[in-house]
Amino acid sequence: MHLAALVDLGVPEQWLREQLAKLPVSAEFTLELRPGQKMGISGTRASVSTVDTHDHRHHSTIVKMIKDAEFDPQVESRALAIFQAIALAEGKIHNVPADKVHFHEVGAVDSIVDIVAAALCIEHFQPDVVLCNPIEVGSGFVDCAHGRFPVPAPATQELLANAPCTYGGVSGESTTPTGAAILAASVSEYQPKGIFTPIRIGYGIGHKDFEIPNVLRVALGSYTTTKTSKSSNTHYKIEANIDDMSPEAYEPLMQAIFAAGAVDVYLTPIIMKKSRPAHCLIALSEPEHKDRVIDEILNRSTTIGLRVFEFDKRVLPREQLTLTTTLGEVSVKRVTQPNGQKRWKSEHEDVLRLAEQAGMDYRSAKARIDFEIEGLLQSD
Repeated sequence: MHLAALVDLGVPEQWLREQLAKLPVSAEFTLELRPGQKMGISGTRASVSTVDTHDHRHHSTIVKMIKDAEFDPQVESRALAIFQAIALAEGKIHNVPADKVHFHEVGAVDSIVDIVAAALCIEHFQPDVVLCNPIEVGSGFVDCAHGRFPVPAPATQELLANAPCTYGGVSGESTTPTGAAILAASVSEYQPKGIFTPIRIGYGIGHKDFEIPNVLRVALGSYTTTKTSKSSNTHYKIEANIDDMSPEAYEPLMQAIFAAGAVDVYLTPIIMKKSRPAHCLIALSEPEHKDRVIDEILNRSTTIGLRVFEFDKRVLPREQLTLTTTLGEVSVKRVTQPNGQKRWKSEHEDVLRLAEQAGMDYRSAKARIDFEIEGLLQSD
């Protein structure tokens, strides 16, 4: 439903299929996208048919699969973060390290396609912030690989820790572990208190029938925080000096920190006492994810302590646009300065993609695209 909703919102179907074809298991699935309807609401319905004979895969196998596909770095990072979130949840439930987790349902090809497609579609829009209403998880029981469990499934509930949930709104499971993982790794703010101005709407039509329309609605628009929206203005900077950890360990550590809800994670080379080379690990987090980010750093790095600073963040009002040029559609981020003037920037990945499709060098394609965007925005 998430995939269908974002395609309905405007993700180009041909581009999506070309990207998914990079997966090593591309011959094992077929993606069908077609119009759908539930209780009078029209949108897009997605189905993934597979010939996959594996119902489970090791976390490391899926990580290699995604890296071998050579997606854009942002797509790879987001897809790995979603799977890392599932691994952390499953690892906690079964009391095993995340890197030792065997995925069952989410290790099958259709779930891999769902998650990679989610990363592709989200990164296509390059959102500055992802907002979400309280999550309805449903009621009743669900059959999992380990038996029959009450809704929500254990992994779903673990993934939605610290997220606002509602229960019993429908009969049956309305949020799966895959859906919960996409939310856990992507949502910046639940129950947004700022002002959201929707520009485009997309509907993903589900296959089950509930008492209410089984439809996922997504909207693309601009968001302006208010003074009462504390989670958008107040952030925490969490940092630790580390001089005794293998460099190879930083990438999975950073993925785990992102999966825990960090807004940003980065490393700064430093020199410590006795001229020892080291790194300062820095994570930025909103208040609702702070404790989880701190726990991940302490659990998964060699540091024995860290520093936490509260700071205020001022962000210019911004809007995400999708404009059509003679080379194709391009995402444009436009911000409004305090003096009322506006400035914009075309999305690098879109320009690169269109340049390759047109057989042009990047600089020429960008100059042409930006010239046309300027004209479109002036006539707006």
